[in-house]
Amino acid sequence: MDTDKIIEHEPGHDIHLEHEDSTIRFLHRIIRLAVKVLAILMVLVIVWGIGDVIYVLYQRLTQPPFMLLQINDILATFGAFLAVLIAIEIFINIRLYLSTSAIPVRLVVATALMAIARKVIIMDFDEITPPFIYGTAAIIFSLGITYWLITRKT
Repeated sequence: MDTDKIIEHEPGHDIHLEHEDSTIRFLHRIIRLAVKVLAILMVLVIVWGIGDVIYVLYQRLTQPPFMLLQINDILATFGAFLAVLIAIEIFINIRLYLSTSAIPVRLVVATALMAIARKVIIMDFDEITPPFIYGTAAIIFSLGITYWLITRKT
């Protein structure tokens, strides 16, 4: 087996870039093309998101009281910023997948943590129920423990 044509996915697992079965090779190329299309679309979403942040900020600053942001405006702006940052993290996940054919678990968990942090930042505590808060806390706790386990030195 030619080691130049194998990429380490996880310990003990290999992804064969050139498979002896022509059907598998064809399907692998389709998946790679699909991931490339997703990468292009994600870049478009990021650019669109940046434009949206600029537009929303412009709108909020030009409405009375001029050049002042209310707390809801600031939270909405933070949410928009974090949405763009999450899109960038997802693009990085896609790019890493394209370059290594491996799913970067640590980055995926970090992206999930960022997404749930965004949700917490923009939460309207007048509108949500205690079970939703408890569920969100459980997700944050689980992702935090997972991230800690993945990144700790053994």
